Amino acid sequence: MGSKAVKSYDIAVIGGDGTGPEVIAEGLKALAAASSRYNFKLNISDYDFGGNRYLKTGEILPDSAVEEFKNFEAIFLGAIGHPDVKPGILEKGILLKIRFALDQYINLRPVKLYPGVWTPIKDKGPEDIDFVVVRENTEGLYCGAGGFHKKGTPDEVAVQESVNTRKGVERCLRFAFEYAKKRNKNNQVTLCGKTNVLTYAFDLWQRAFNEIAKDYSGIKTDYAHVDAICMWMVKNPEWFDVIVTDNMFGDIITDLGAMIQGGMGIAAGGNINPQGTSMFEPIGGSAPKYSGKNMINPLAAISAGAMMLDWLGEKEAALKIEQAVINITSNKLKSLAAGKMGYTTTEVGDMVAEYVLKH
Repeated sequence: MGSKAVKSYDIAVIGGDGTGPEVIAEGLKALAAASSRYNFKLNISDYDFGGNRYLKTGEILPDSAVEEFKNFEAIFLGAIGHPDVKPGILEKGILLKIRFALDQYINLRPVKLYPGVWTPIKDKGPEDIDFVVVRENTEGLYCGAGGFHKKGTPDEVAVQESVNTRKGVERCLRFAFEYAKKRNKNNQVTLCGKTNVLTYAFDLWQRAFNEIAKDYSGIKTDYAHVDAICMWMVKNPEWFDVIVTDNMFGDIITDLGAMIQGGMGIAAGGNINPQGTSMFEPIGGSAPKYSGKNMINPLAAISAGAMMLDWLGEKEAALKIEQAVINITSNKLKSLAAGKMGYTTTEVGDMVAEYVLKH
């Protein structure tokens, strides 16, 4: 019998702007420890897309790079956003371009409170805050459909249209049901919408939701308007298991989710194409004011790396990184805030890597 072949994964890394490269370095440290312990290989290719490159060369993200990304199993992204670049240029030119070009039609956002992490919600703990938001990621208001009429005049009209296709809605809903089944927690999917006002878009979502639910007899279904979801995420977060929603509402409620799980310093997410290349990232921005100071919290990037491993099928390794993060939030950090952790960025990364290798 020959030795078992080592599994190998091709990963594109975009450190990005501000503190992005710093937190990605710690994420890679944790991933290296996990690959060493669990016997798989990560082939890393670095890309320098972001604000600095744009300011130097005028290039944002060439189509040739997007084609290259299609050859990778996953992309590990730091952060995009530069104080000297007008808002929207990098976000649309890099983030949205990758999501749309690689058809990353699911934005997956776990909302999970770890032990030892402060939440602004009184009397709620880790047992109460553990759900997932499945956000449609390539349609809705983000398609850029619409335009101006009489721009710059007192009679100006601006129209922004939400585009929802049956195919796009259905594949997002199916993903949510499958995810609830796999999670096997409350076995519940909640549709978040606004059926009383957005009577076309969410009529389609509601009908498709009801039809798809018939294929999942073991999954309970629920519906709530987006405003009610915002209230209940704060009042009764334990009510939720998997929430599924459109692009715009998903964008809003996931930031609320980040705050109830302790802030942007711990929140990670994935842009998923189940049939292609997926991208994983910490949710917080590039935080340029902390750049180069070795004080930013890297746990969100480390958690994004764990999400990536889980998605690639290295579930044991992903769980070990998560255990390392929980150990640190429970026993080590004074706070998640930059400069207040009691440790430097690199020290936190070292502690995660050491835990992954030795426990």
